[in-house]
Amino acid sequence: MPGGRRLERVKREPAAISIAHQLTEAIMDGTLAPGSQLGEAELAGELGVSRGPLREAMQRLVQQGIAYSEPHRGVFVTTLTEDDVRDIYLARTAVESAACRLILRGDRAASADRLARVHDAMADAARRGDHAALSAADTELHHVLVTESGSVRLRRMAETLFVETRMCIAALQDKYPVPEVMVEEHAAIIDAIRAGDEARLLYLMDEHMQDAVRRLTGIPDEAPGRR
Repeated sequence: MPGGRRLERVKREPAAISIAHQLTEAIMDGTLAPGSQLGEAELAGELGVSRGPLREAMQRLVQQGIAYSEPHRGVFVTTLTEDDVRDIYLARTAVESAACRLILRGDRAASADRLARVHDAMADAARRGDHAALSAADTELHHVLVTESGSVRLRRMAETLFVETRMCIAALQDKYPVPEVMVEEHAAIIDAIRAGDEARLLYLMDEHMQDAVRRLTGIPDEAPGRR
């Protein structure tokens, strides 16, 4: 496979789930680029699996919306448009704002502590200039935030949105935020959780998502009071 990391051979059942996970990771980090075809013969050989579980895995990706199938042609990695980016972040705002409200109803101090531990890793990655570790910490922090809500359904909805977000970032690395700004934005969100300030927390979450949309779509920041 040209460029990127190599996929690992699948060693245990259920193979379809393992294959889907590896393909998803490869799509998220750009190893399998937007618009590229998921060739059955090549992938089956590289993963060391038969075509049956591979086809099942690819169907899972199609159901998630991160790949699409064309009759008589095959399965391809989805290419996200600017409208997709806006829609992804609109959905993320709804899901993560709901998660924030639930966190504030529970043990918000414990949730803030768990988020702070991930934030420490983010700050460390920013200091070292490690963009891969920074991106991973960013994703992990939002995973933890949704998990802390205690809602299984919010977690389920968030999973596909996080995959699509990683696809956006992989395709548009040059528009990734300045590390220091990224660290500050997440610190403010954690502080608002710890303080139990729902109005500020929801405002910060909305601003965080809108900032990502502006950055990824190249829309100039003209709104008063916004960075």
